Amino acid sequence: MAGYDDRDGLIWMDGELVDWRDAKVHILTHAMHYASSVFEGERAYNGKIFKSRAHSERLIASAEALDMPMPYTVDEIEAAKDAALKASGLQDAYVRAVVWRGSGEDMGVASARNPVRMAVAVWGWGAYYGDAKMQGAKLDIAEYKRPSPETIPVHAKAAGLYMICTISKHKAEAKGCSDALFMDYRGYVAEATGANIFFVKDGEVHTPKPDCFLNGITRQTVIQMLKDKGITVHERHIMPEEMDGFEQCWLTGTAAEVTPVGEIGPYTFEVGQMTREIAEAYEALVRS
Repeated sequence: MAGYDDRDGLIWMDGELVDWRDAKVHILTHAMHYASSVFEGERAYNGKIFKSRAHSERLIASAEALDMPMPYTVDEIEAAKDAALKASGLQDAYVRAVVWRGSGEDMGVASARNPVRMAVAVWGWGAYYGDAKMQGAKLDIAEYKRPSPETIPVHAKAAGLYMICTISKHKAEAKGCSDALFMDYRGYVAEATGANIFFVKDGEVHTPKPDCFLNGITRQTVIQMLKDKGITVHERHIMPEEMDGFEQCWLTGTAAEVTPVGEIGPYTFEVGQMTREIAEAYEALVRS
């Protein structure tokens, strides 16, 4: 497959559809130097973006958290995504909306005089974890930790927050793993590099409390699905050693969807009935 910079198609950029190869920014774009960028990852099923409006609302909230005045409303973002999706000709697709500080009068840390720009790109993307979607992913345990809310806007989906994710996933893949699991700054179980995590014990579900990391839209969706099925869900702080007593485990995220986990470091889990049922139910929901 061609690189992401060398494909046929159109990308929505600053109000118009441009040729994929012409969707470029200047080398002195502020976001490239200071990570002044936020984004959303979304999936379309049967030509419709799942939870699209919730993603657009979060995009604006993330921009505000980084002190970037959003130049578009939710309705305008929705229209941009719709235009990009239709231009792609795809029914099932991944949708990436990104907002960033462009190049302008400022090139130091401060960038208030630089324009805030937006783009939407759409492409086909299969299972994020490949065969792990059925067999159960293998996770490493990351050396880095999710930071305190006192240090960074942890609830923004901001590019800068993914730096340790890239490092940790590279190290995990070098060990033959699909991903890495972070602890938080207090030592509690947090999340994977791009997905939230759930555990099962005695028919009940336990998931880390999202007080220092992103409360994923897929995470929220799956919690509501579990509650609708009458399954007890505990959102709480989880110590790493508790993983030894959990029976099942899965990840959730727009890209990951619902992916079972078979191993995390020394801990093993079965790809059990509840995991399979919630994965199937999620697949049915997004295509309904």
